Amino acid sequence: MVCTTVRKNKECPFMTNKGCSYNGGICHEIVEKCKGCSRSIEYSSAWYCTSYPDPSLKWKNGNCNLATHIVNTPVEAKTKLNPLKASKRGNNR
Repeated sequence: MVCTTVRKNKECPFMTNKGCSYNGGICHEIVEKCKGCSRSIEYSSAWYCTSYPDPSLKWKNGNCNLATHIVNTPVEAKTKLNPLKASKRGNNR
């Protein structure tokens, strides 16, 4: 349905015939960590996330999985090398 509270005339999955069904009845503003994300948009002089109605919950347990401004670099796992086996391998060559 079309939102009638914060995101006027935009599609919203939380809108019902009785109004906004999300917790509190409205979407919450973005948090400081969301600054720079391409999913944030300004509605009625405040910034809101276009993907999630309460962005602070997405940052509760670490980085937001929807954040476009954060680049996740894969951490290389260092494998443990058994020194005894390494010395035996070196002797064969």
